[in-house]
Amino acid sequence: MRRLMKFLHTMGATGLMGAMAALLVMLGVAPGPSALTGYAAIRGAMDAVATWIVLPSLALMLVSGLLAMAVTRPYLTAGWAWLKLATGILMFEGVLVYVQGPMRQEAQESARALAGQVDPATLAASLGPERATLWLLLAVATANVVLGIWRPRLVRVSR
Repeated sequence: MRRLMKFLHTMGATGLMGAMAALLVMLGVAPGPSALTGYAAIRGAMDAVATWIVLPSLALMLVSGLLAMAVTRPYLTAGWAWLKLATGILMFEGVLVYVQGPMRQEAQESARALAGQVDPATLAASLGPERATLWLLLAVATANVVLGIWRPRLVRVSR
């Protein structure tokens, strides 16, 4: 069971970090809102990546990490495991609030602009914050990988 949880946790982390990197690349090559057709297409693709890769990978990573703590007694008193749990929860909130939500909203707004219902000048306001959030979440995810590999001796949680 421990190996299965480790495998699932690693797969979730790999998917999450890869999808966030892909979103950063898409943000980098996205045309401006003046090229509305291309902008709407890439924002739709970004919404699909956030919905179908980022969220399931994050959920897999969190659930398998929690189950790994439950089935591996030493993890319950390891400070590094609790730190990973805390940062994992922060990542969950960050992805939902600062990645998934804005990407979905921008995809919908760009589709509405393409249909002539919204002024295209109102688009692309969230590009900078989205990019910064993705870099920050990638840094936290990298720190979690470092914690999982090197398992530093942090304060042990007493039972």
